[in-house]
Amino acid sequence: MPDLCHRDPNVYTQMVAVAQFFIEQIGFDGFRFDFVKGYGPWMVKAIAEVRYLNKSQQGFKPFCVGECWDSDRTINDWLSAVNTFMDNPVSAFDSRCIYRLKQLCDNYGFSLTGLAQGGVLNVEEPTHAVTFVDNHDTTRDPSNAIINDKMLAYAFILTHEGYPCVFWLDYFKYGLARVGTANGIAALVNVHEKCAGGSTAVLYSDNDLYIMQRSGFGGQPGLVFVLNNRGDKWSGKTVQTQWPTRQLAPVAWDGRDQSTPQAKWTDSTGKADFWAAPRGFTVYVPS
Repeated sequence: MPDLCHRDPNVYTQMVAVAQFFIEQIGFDGFRFDFVKGYGPWMVKAIAEVRYLNKSQQGFKPFCVGECWDSDRTINDWLSAVNTFMDNPVSAFDSRCIYRLKQLCDNYGFSLTGLAQGGVLNVEEPTHAVTFVDNHDTTRDPSNAIINDKMLAYAFILTHEGYPCVFWLDYFKYGLARVGTANGIAALVNVHEKCAGGSTAVLYSDNDLYIMQRSGFGGQPGLVFVLNNRGDKWSGKTVQTQWPTRQLAPVAWDGRDQSTPQAKWTDSTGKADFWAAPRGFTVYVPS
């Protein structure tokens, strides 16, 4: 991209033509824009705004995400530049969130009170945040890659707001899918698709315990997510949920103890105690 002058009319026309070819002839449904600091945001805007014609839909709008590896302010500025007067808003990779997740997974003693703080897209602009745990760049660099307890990071992105992105190698090569169990990425993807809708509310957080609620939306009932940072024992807390007199069943969990967590009944006000295994998580869903 930096070697092309997009302001040249012929180059610009051909760039759009290539994008149309990918979607209308090959069957792509979106684009990942690499190193977006290397060219004008208006070029991304132009490609995202084209009304493509594919086999299933006239005026098809592709999903577009940009890689802007910088501070949250720079990422927000780039999103503003691209999405002003845009009817097909572009997203960005949440490249700040992965450093927070790396601290969670690799630095024992990381305070869980920091998980809901600003400075990351999934908190400040969740509708435009593409969250991830590792990718083709970070996995080659130990200073960026998550080395330990990676399932904690996947549990976070697949229950929270944002558009989570699962790394192919983690799922297919490194054995974290664990299809057919409640302890892997596959179970968390199922949670994300079927349950993780609505707004986010942190019900409790301290240095070692974090409990979050998704309120639900449409056909997604919502969930309660519990993260335990302690390495020696199960941890839990009684919290106030939005569901009075309801059973919340564990549907995904992992940790140093993979025993099945107990289902919980809330009282008439919506309170119940929720638990997770040491260095582990539990996802509860209302039934």
